[in-house]
Amino acid sequence: MINRDDLGSWLEGPRFDRDDDDWPGKRLGLPVNGSHSLAPAWKRILALLVDWLMCLAIANLIDPANPVLAPAIFALENFVLVGTLGYSVGHRLFGIEVRRLDGHVPGLLKSLIRAVLVVLVIPALIFNRDNRGVHDLAAGTVILRR
Repeated sequence: MINRDDLGSWLEGPRFDRDDDDWPGKRLGLPVNGSHSLAPAWKRILALLVDWLMCLAIANLIDPANPVLAPAIFALENFVLVGTLGYSVGHRLFGIEVRRLDGHVPGLLKSLIRAVLVVLVIPALIFNRDNRGVHDLAAGTVILRR
């Protein structure tokens, strides 16, 4: 009989064969859990959803017929807030933040790279063993618990 605990959740991200001494983020020098460990997938997804719905609402108030406005507002929000504060509105609500690998706020250039790739969607869906999407790999960033 299959134990339900053995299955895990798809929100935990992909499962890899690894020793007990290995975890996502270990190669980056991050703790297994707690503050400054990798943010779980469910928090990242919910933060993204909050940001997207907020930007969609703003775009619909400005011009509901413009299909480019919501993604543009979303990219602008991510570019400015993540680049200067290290988090978007959704990130802040769910207690996660975007940091460079050295622990600092990404800055505007890395934030621009990241925002463009997130808006393209596909790069954010492809990720590695450390649960870092192509957008984070290209920008040299990681999403951490606060």
